Amino acid sequence: MIGKIERFEDIESWKLPQIICQKVETIFIETDFGKNFQLRNQMEKSSESRMDNIAEGFGRGGNQEFHNFLSYSKESATELKSQLYGAYDKKLISKAQFENLSVKCDEVEK
Repeated sequence: MIGKIERFEDIESWKLPQIICQKVETIFIETDFGKNFQLRNQMEKSSESRMDNIAEGFGRGGNQEFHNFLSYSKESATELKSQLYGAYDKKLISKAQFENLSVKCDEVEK
């Protein structure tokens, strides 16, 4: 897989987390969510770490290393999805926002 891709930016599984990061940031800006600093900080870290893990694993140059970092990325997607439940339960995000991001997290896990 790595031999056919020259830049991590071309990896499809890196592009979707980038979109999710943008959507999460938009929620922080457009809602009162940004005032919940602890949850916001956790969500920023888990949403960004997915992209970082894919890039780092790709940069290691080996298929096994890359596979390991894809697993880390999947774990971060699961973590973000759990945090979305918390945000929804606290009424920091709407049902539509929750569902939209939850589906995207599921896509990343696949």
